[in-house]
Amino acid sequence: MMEDKNTPEQFNKIKSSNNSFVKVLFSTICSVVTAVAVIVLICNFVFPVFRVTGSSMEPTLSKGQTVLCYKTSDIKKGDIIAFYHNKKVLIKRVIAVSDDVVNICNDGTVELNGKKLDEPYVSKSDVGESDISFPFTVPDSRYFVMGDERETSVDSRSASVGCVAEENIIGKIYFIVTPFSSMGKIE
Repeated sequence: MMEDKNTPEQFNKIKSSNNSFVKVLFSTICSVVTAVAVIVLICNFVFPVFRVTGSSMEPTLSKGQTVLCYKTSDIKKGDIIAFYHNKKVLIKRVIAVSDDVVNICNDGTVELNGKKLDEPYVSKSDVGESDISFPFTVPDSRYFVMGDERETSVDSRSASVGCVAEENIIGKIYFIVTPFSSMGKIE
């Protein structure tokens, strides 16, 4: 019977190929970890990702959708924003900015600075939950926000939420990621 013995050359080749495999594996793991870290940093600091949890922004955004946010301080009327409120993230539409006067009529129609606001994104006007007095003047460095589903949205019409301070704004919601059937830019 013959014994298989590796010669010193064969042993060195096997050892060398094992070292090469370990180097390639280590390099691949480092590359994957680096890529994941970069993606996490981008998602946290440039393009945060959020899941819509309620129905207050319907029909524009629906429960369960995943959306991208763009961090910016250039917030305008009509923008959909994400902001911090009581350690939670809320998503609402900016209706008015500093010094604007908001009035909500008995039929739920919103007036901004004395003119009826054109709101094609609202399917049904509703007064909703409100415990502030109208007409209401938006304070400096604040934003008056409302959900598109006025009947169920708890927003700036409620003193518990109030107007959103600039420092609490995360950024604009601009893109639906999932479900793939509704993927696209938010108009």
